[in-house]
Amino acid sequence: MLFDLDGTLVDSRECIEHVWREWAAARGRDYRDFLRVAHGRRTSETVRLVAPELDARAESAVLDAMEAVESRGLAPFPGAHDLLASIPAGRWAIVTSGSVPVATLRLRTAGIAPPAVFITAGDVRRGKPDPEGYLLAARRLALDAADCVVVEDSPTGIAAGKAAGMRVVAVATTYPADALAAADVRLAALADIRIRPLGAAAMELTFAGLVLGEGMTGG
Repeated sequence: MLFDLDGTLVDSRECIEHVWREWAAARGRDYRDFLRVAHGRRTSETVRLVAPELDARAESAVLDAMEAVESRGLAPFPGAHDLLASIPAGRWAIVTSGSVPVATLRLRTAGIAPPAVFITAGDVRRGKPDPEGYLLAARRLALDAADCVVVEDSPTGIAAGKAAGMRVVAVATTYPADALAAADVRLAALADIRIRPLGAAAMELTFAGLVLGEGMTGG
């Protein structure tokens, strides 16, 4: 199980909006232009996409420093703790577009211990929608991509998981369900996922509540 962080395990919408609003106001920009594409992307890539005239490296350093101390509104999504506790040790990872300080603060505030495999922005050359992060997580878990399931909340993250050759479960926490149509399964919430270990090397996934897409098949 490979999890995105923001919008998937941790509700950081309010926190992210605070940071982008303050940063954009200081530069005479509309923060909403950045938020429309920020979810699932590394900060530098968001700046480069929306405001290519700015120094993306310098501005992303400013934004990362702001995010690394901003905790307003951070909270685990309902069901996050129980879901992670149901996964056997060494069988899950986090793949986030955030930096180590930002991701660590958000996990700590949400009361989630980082897994042994914790892929952040600095671990990859290309961020989502490139599959590099998810493929790296699979290698570090010593698993084939086909044996991994990605849990995501954004079209960008879904594209990364599918490009890695993995099955993807999407939660409609950040985007409406119709924006997540590329996922194998679309759910209303993280709490709709159930995991049952089948020995040391396999897990059974079932989905409760509102299932918005096709059911996942396979072992």
